[in-house]
Amino acid sequence: MADFLTNDPPKPGGYYPPVGFHFNVFFSGISSEGDNDTRFQSVAGLNVEYDTESIKEGGENRFEHKLPVRTKYPDLSLKRGMLTDSNVITWVKNALQQREFKPVQIIVTLLNENHQPLKKWNIMNAWPKKWSVSDFNAQENSIVVETLDLSYSFFTTE
Repeated sequence: MADFLTNDPPKPGGYYPPVGFHFNVFFSGISSEGDNDTRFQSVAGLNVEYDTESIKEGGENRFEHKLPVRTKYPDLSLKRGMLTDSNVITWVKNALQQREFKPVQIIVTLLNENHQPLKKWNIMNAWPKKWSVSDFNAQENSIVVETLDLSYSFFTTE
């Protein structure tokens, strides 16, 4: 087994998948490297799926042919503890309140234990679709979590 504290290399055949809790989210032209706008609690929606078209063949009733038509991408959902001063939220408010939609590129980077990039997802033409905050409840001891739902065209990986 590899010792991650001393950086000993893993033994042959001892691959360990990366952890999913060490990442950052960079908004091109909005956030700066290392500021609070790059820190999120969770990222969801990094998947792609093909719509298909079913073709029924004449005389063959046992099955249908399914052909790929177009790709579809779900909304990107980002969650974090609410910030009181945020360039990202200013961008969201401009879109949702002033209807000033300015699509941006978002880069989600999965990091290793040395804070080096393992994998990047380049999300293209993202724009805010929804912003919400968690419920307030005087009987709970919890932080306020804001959720950003973003629509986007597609993503690529590096």
